[in-house]
Amino acid sequence: MRLRNSLFLKVYLTLIASLVVVALASAAFVRLSHDEEDRGWGARRDAFVAAMLPANAPLAETRIVVERLAAALDADIALYDASGGLIAGAGAPVPLPTQGERSERRRGGDGKLMTVRLDDGRTAVARFAKSPFGPSRPNPLAWLALIAGVTGLVAWPVVRHLTSRLERLRHGVEAWGGGDLALRVPVEGGDEVAAVATSFNRAAGRVESLLASHRALLANASHELRSPLARLRIAADLYEAEASEERRAEIVRNLAELDELVEEILLASRLDHVGDIGASETVDLLALVAEEGARHGIEVAGEAAPVTGNPRLLARLARNLIQNALRHGAPPVEVEVRREGGRVELSVRDHGPGIPEAERERVFEPFYRPSGRSEEAGGWGLGLALVRQIAERHGARVRQETPAGGGARFVVTFPQQD
Repeated sequence: MRLRNSLFLKVYLTLIASLVVVALASAAFVRLSHDEEDRGWGARRDAFVAAMLPANAPLAETRIVVERLAAALDADIALYDASGGLIAGAGAPVPLPTQGERSERRRGGDGKLMTVRLDDGRTAVARFAKSPFGPSRPNPLAWLALIAGVTGLVAWPVVRHLTSRLERLRHGVEAWGGGDLALRVPVEGGDEVAAVATSFNRAAGRVESLLASHRALLANASHELRSPLARLRIAADLYEAEASEERRAEIVRNLAELDELVEEILLASRLDHVGDIGASETVDLLALVAEEGARHGIEVAGEAAPVTGNPRLLARLARNLIQNALRHGAPPVEVEVRREGGRVELSVRDHGPGIPEAERERVFEPFYRPSGRSEEAGGWGLGLALVRQIAERHGARVRQETPAGGGARFVVTFPQQD
């Protein structure tokens, strides 16, 4: 209601005010042009009457001219001298108007009575049976007011339709802000209001998707944290009952698993919220991957290949691919960096059972667990999901292939390097 009472009235009153200004300006222009026209006609009329009734003409001749003019114009005509005495007349008597009456007629008070004051002081007065100028002209201001009124009435539903769309958009935004994240506002028309509605729907969909992914991430992370926490609690209880190096190592291993999982969750959240990947520099991908491979006892083949990006994130990408091959595949694990034209490719292959074709894309989902996989075996966690996020932040793309001979190969293709 607030929008209608402000924006609607502002738009509508602005339109009406504009019409009023145009009407007044047009009326003033028409009035001035008519006054100029009337002054030109009045001068010609006075010259005509003075020529027909010269001051030095005999009285009889003057009376004859007055009678002929009265007959020709179908009017009652009277000619008065300077002192107001009647000189000649034709038809019914026409009284000499006062000065006030003459001023009123000059302002348009009576279109059937005409008064002409001659240079020698005489005054000619004519009263016509009908206007000598044809039908009386309508008042231009009245016509312009009528046009403005009709335009205002027509504009009412147009402006109301525009502002009602904005009002519906506002109600939709308020409902969405109140928690109805599935709500989308209707897109009507193809103007700027429709563009705003489209942009809002796109942003609302993105926010809803992010919140849904965060809820899923939180639920999955909570589920994944239960296993190492349970193992840690059991190991701690056993270590308290009987301390041993083996139980201590189990505690350390579970703590490391928890630390890694929490780090991956924080990294995934940061990559979701922050578009900037941080400080970028040109690094040798072969050297960076070889360093990660050495930590896991894996040789890396290929050639030097410079790429631009965040070294820490690129190292994490390579580490997750290698760890995924070791955890879910089978040795030997083959890692290679090669150049294809201006592009750089990193491939990691294992010789395990491979990944079914139906699950090739789903393995990149956070905490995806294939059907039939036991709780103890676990799912893919966040490793491959982070690989895809890091690759996308560097303009790269990642895909999974099934090479000849079995196993699984993950390939990350970096874009053309400058």
